[in-house]
Formats: sequence, structure tokens, C-alpha cells
Amino acid sequence: MGIRRRGGFFTLVIALWLLTLGRAMAQDVTYNFMPGTDFTKFHTYKWVTIQGASYPNQILDAQIKDAINSQLTGKGLTLTDSDKADLYVGYQTSVDQQRQWNAYGMGGGWRLGGGMGTATSSTINVGTLVLDMYDPSTKTLVWTGRATKTINPSSNQQKNQKNLNNAMQKLLKNYPPKQS
Repeated sequence: MGIRRRGGFFTLVIALWLLTLGRAMAQDVTYNFMPGTDFTKFHTYKWVTIQGASYPNQILDAQIKDAINSQLTGKGLTLTDSDKADLYVGYQTSVDQQRQWNAYGMGGGWRLGGGMGTATSSTINVGTLVLDMYDPSTKTLVWTGRATKTINPSSNQQKNQKNLNNAMQKLLKNYPPKQS
């Protein structure tokens, strides 16, 4: 009898842990830059298309560019269509599928006897956005960043835009990079 009660309790604990884990999955961002690059010389930027890259539909493309433009203009950069821009900026996306665990328990709260817990899995789309910046005068990649769990096509457009804006703010937080 004691084993049964303990098993129900552990099932509930595991179910609640899985629920917490699913909610705790936040956006991950990483970036890297070319050492020795003088980022103070960049004042203007132009959007470029990266050949062979994967791009979303036109609506999501505009949303992504708006989120990035907002951050870059906040950093003092000016968007231009001129080929004489100081910096070329491009992005690409990838949407992967990932398992999401949905868990819940019932049975009157945290007690040792009775109660049930269950966990089910579902597939969700998790999007990664890679942002690259090139110095057109040297034709080199000078900054690159990656934000995961950023693009998740759903029916809630406002939630998608907020998620995208937060990811770009987080990604570009350390741009321009501090160099020693």
C-alpha cells in the first residue's frame, strides 16, 4: 500500500516538473564577432538577401525586419537602400519541430495518498533566427547572432510579434560588442 501511495506522489511530482520545464524553455541567444573590428565606423546599414537561406512568408519577413530595425536604429544605425551602406545586414530562419510535454495532476494538492498525474506530448514548431552583419568594404562577416525559440507560427499574431521583439532585443543587447 505504501508503494502505491509513493508512486502516485512521484507521478504527480514528475508531471509538475515536466509542466515547469515546458514553461521554462526560454529563448536562447548567442552571438560572435570578428575580433579587431571597429564597430564605431558603422553608421548606416542595408538589408541584403543571403543566397541559399531559408526565408518565411512576406508578412513574417516584414515583422522580423521591423523588430531588427527597431533595435538597430535604437543603437544609432540608420537604414538605407544605398549600396554605399557601412554595414550589410541579412537574416535567415529555420523552423524545427520539437516535443513539448503537457502535464497536469489532480487529487487535492500535495498529499501522499491518492491523486493522479498524467503527461502527454505534442509536437511544436520552434524557430531559430540567424542574423549576420557584413562589412561591405572588406566583404567579411563581422557579427553574427542566433536566437532560438523565436519564430513559432501560431494564430496569435500579437504574441508572435511580442516574442520576436523580445528575442531581437535580447539578441542585440550586446551590439556593438565591447572589445578589450
